[in-house]
Amino acid sequence: QVQLVETGGGLVQAGGSLRLSCTASGRTFSSYTMGWFRRARGKEREFVAAIRQSGGSTYHANSVKGRFAISRDNAKNTVYLQMNSLKPEDTAVYYCAAVRSIMVLSTPNYDYWGQGTQVTVSS
Repeated sequence: QVQLVETGGGLVQAGGSLRLSCTASGRTFSSYTMGWFRRARGKEREFVAAIRQSGGSTYHANSVKGRFAISRDNAKNTVYLQMNSLKPEDTAVYYCAAVRSIMVLSTPNYDYWGQGTQVTVSS
């Protein structure tokens, strides 16, 4: 069992930055691909970014490419999402997720999910 806790959400003006963190329990963090997803009010959950076990491979949705960056620190059991140049359309609840299977990346077939953290970008 893996428990994920996200922190770092909040209210920011358009153009600003936030860094989300997600800390995992357990000693097998490095065995999981980690992902960030988001769900805006009235919309479906969407993929934001993912990072493979070693951190050597990262993937970002086109909507955030060049503005967001996912990273991880396996020694701290933590994955990060640095969000720059934020836009009002980035407003959503952001979820951290973990999956063992290397076949899963941008689809929400992850094994474990955090409770989410709200990000609100004002115009």
